Amino acid sequence: MVIGGGYGGASVAKALDQDADVVLIDPKDAFVHSAGSLRALVQPGWADNIFFPYGTLLSRGKVVRERAASVDPAGVTLASGERIDADYLVLATGSSYPYPAKMDTDSSTEALEKLRLTHKNVAGADRVLILGAGPVGLELSGEIKAVWPHKRVTVVDPAERLMPAFAPELRADLHRQLDSIGVDLRLGTALTAEPPFEPGEPGAFTVTTTTGDELSADLWFRAYGVNINGDYLSDGKVTTRTPQGQVRVTETLTVHGHDHIYALGDITDIAEAKMAGYAMQHAEVVAQNISAQLRGERPTATYRPSPVPSVLLPLGPNAGVGQVPSGEGPAVLPAEAVSEYKGTDLFVGRFNELFGVA
Repeated sequence: MVIGGGYGGASVAKALDQDADVVLIDPKDAFVHSAGSLRALVQPGWADNIFFPYGTLLSRGKVVRERAASVDPAGVTLASGERIDADYLVLATGSSYPYPAKMDTDSSTEALEKLRLTHKNVAGADRVLILGAGPVGLELSGEIKAVWPHKRVTVVDPAERLMPAFAPELRADLHRQLDSIGVDLRLGTALTAEPPFEPGEPGAFTVTTTTGDELSADLWFRAYGVNINGDYLSDGKVTTRTPQGQVRVTETLTVHGHDHIYALGDITDIAEAKMAGYAMQHAEVVAQNISAQLRGERPTATYRPSPVPSVLLPLGPNAGVGQVPSGEGPAVLPAEAVSEYKGTDLFVGRFNELFGVA
């Protein structure tokens, strides 16, 4: 039983499909490739590329479009009241994040309609304000500038430095590229009050920052605020979550106290950035260990986070910064490499393969 069909959940369900009777539980009608959401916003003709119906994922197993209400060591109780027992459980429910980085509906049709409407709103705005200068906010600014280079895009964040965990060379290149495309970056400040309109909705406004500046815009987006999706664990039948809402896991990615319950992705307490690539690496470890247990063997695959943080941060299709581990520590990637690895198609080809579609 895999609870959650995001990056890690879909990957582990696919990997185990030939070895076990897999049931994947997710309320959505399609897998959403969230790494492509910002590109889908500015290029609505491309938006269909980020939705993959679950029907093509598994050849033997089944997908139940439902929400888990409670989990215990023997199985899952769904929101409908239905009970499904399982020998192995994988907790892979991930996290939520403000739209448009993640969709706020379980319907792919509704999500596409909202993306197209928001695209029209952005197209009609001369000035866009983005609150949050993390990877999401910066990538959104780059995507907007790539399509509408003459729009005024302002990014505000109370942090004094961009991406402080990464190499100084990456930060310097990031500042240079943001300057070159005309993004107005305001660090070390915040708004005294939120804009009077909902994020993504059109409407001219002026706001004041804590440093006394006035900023005017026609549209704004929130690019901060991760919430772990783990309410179905709140009854404590499986584990007690951390104050951050996460689940404590061992090196083999089992939930502490259980040898048949695994967790992966954002819901784990692993000390690393919560990124799709890491969740898919977790999925490989979990699949190997459950496969070993199915064969009557001891699970030995382990996961240890890299001491060097990684990132591929596109600023549109042809720009961006990146960092990956190397034998000599952090290796900073030029914009051309970021474009080649991620910026051009945002890994859509990888998920075409996973879901078996052209």
